[in-house]
Amino acid sequence: MMLLRRIIAACPQSKRMFSSSVTHGYESAIQELNKEMESVFGEPPTNGLASSASNSRLNNESQLSSPNTGESSFELTHTGESGEAQMVDVSPKESSKRTAIAVCKVILGKKVFDLVLANQMAKGDVLTVAKIAGITAAKQTSNLIPLCHNISLSHVQVDLRLNHEDFSVTIEGEAASTGKTGVEMEAMTAVSIAGLTVYDMCKAASKDIAITDVRLMHKSGGKSGEYWWTQ
Repeated sequence: MMLLRRIIAACPQSKRMFSSSVTHGYESAIQELNKEMESVFGEPPTNGLASSASNSRLNNESQLSSPNTGESSFELTHTGESGEAQMVDVSPKESSKRTAIAVCKVILGKKVFDLVLANQMAKGDVLTVAKIAGITAAKQTSNLIPLCHNISLSHVQVDLRLNHEDFSVTIEGEAASTGKTGVEMEAMTAVSIAGLTVYDMCKAASKDIAITDVRLMHKSGGKSGEYWWTQ
């Protein structure tokens, strides 16, 4: 009984139950118990308690230090081992057909919407100029975004649609290429610049114009396969 009390005293119930000092006291008490049992029965227990306690402690510490064991890990590909920015080397990848579709919305307000609809903006045809700007921007993506690859686009399309229900313009951009890296950034750059162009064409009539909901809707090709916006 005295020995059991020493074991209990060596292992206080606290939040620091895995501290090195408590663990050391626990193992010392267990080793003393093993020796006493050996003196009584002539041999130590088949499975030493100290060994079992040590193994249990190691397992617990391993679980505490690796809470995400079994989960997939993701790394940022545009940073090096020391955290510096880098351009991803895509040379080991296989070429495949890649497509991407992105969208955004420009909230005009009724006054500006009516002017655009009637093609009465002072700077001219808003939708046509924005469409050309979006196509041009897609081809310049690697010049605008530092770590994007300079790729050869096989197709770029930008469409703008007026929405009477909320006095807005929906912009959809599609990009395609056959190569070793995706065209998501080209599609998103196309709709973003088209949206900014709509703002520029209309800002004289109103400053209350908002470019919203820039997002990737779909992509295909490459190792990651297909993606669809589902939110």
